Amino acid sequence: MKLKIYIILFFILANSITAQEITCSAKDKEIFTTRIHELKKEYLTKSNFSETIIFVGKTFLGTPYVAKTLEIGIEETLVINLQGLDCTTYIENVLVFSLMLKNDKSDFDTFTSYLEKIRYKNGVLNGYPSRLHYFSEWITNNEEKGIIKNISGDIGGIEMEKDINFMSTHRDLYPFLKEDQNFKGIQQSEKEIGQSTLCFLPKDKIKENEHLIKSGDIIALTTAITGLDVTHTGIAIREKDGRIHLLHASSKGQVEISKLPLVDYLQGIRKNTGIIVNRVQ
Repeated sequence: MKLKIYIILFFILANSITAQEITCSAKDKEIFTTRIHELKKEYLTKSNFSETIIFVGKTFLGTPYVAKTLEIGIEETLVINLQGLDCTTYIENVLVFSLMLKNDKSDFDTFTSYLEKIRYKNGVLNGYPSRLHYFSEWITNNEEKGIIKNISGDIGGIEMEKDINFMSTHRDLYPFLKEDQNFKGIQQSEKEIGQSTLCFLPKDKIKENEHLIKSGDIIALTTAITGLDVTHTGIAIREKDGRIHLLHASSKGQVEISKLPLVDYLQGIRKNTGIIVNRVQ
């Protein structure tokens, strides 16, 4: 019996992220503590997880948009930045805090554990290539973890047929790709993406299927840009006008709710081809 306990303990320790692998300022740690305290104080048990996503997502309104928040340092670490968010880290942090409320957790170790699980392949930080850089890969991997489900195919979507290789064909844009090991790792990720099936809802099919999108669904905006899958992400939210809008970290400045309904908002994005709709589980 003791041997079994020791084996389990070793497995937990061996698969836990270390303090050296975390990049977090004292200010961000303080923000985390304040945020989880305020969330738990205001949170009322929701009938479904999507409602929790919206509750948490709205608490980030006004948070500044900051690009490339994870591209820091010389080695890949679990970067925690709650002072500024890009569209993907916004989604990740909303998911993590929502899971903490759902599971009645409030400690920093649980926060980092959940964040690592969502951000990295199979939930394990193992260098730069282990991060889910492409959002299509992020979707597929987190679907395998049981966190989300891509429902695009169920609401009129079609299979995406496109070679994903933007990072490897634009190596100079990514400082970490100067290292051959990282470059080869990204090429392998791109190859694996090409071997998976992913459905999206074409732009001209969104309006007729808008009623099937629910508040709390995670929305990824697909693109016609060569080699790239997704250019932006956000959370679907049905507003008082009865239409689906986008709750997102806008590159125009901060986390906000789009003034225009999603269908109209997309018309202003020239290379947008549609959306991927993901339902939290």
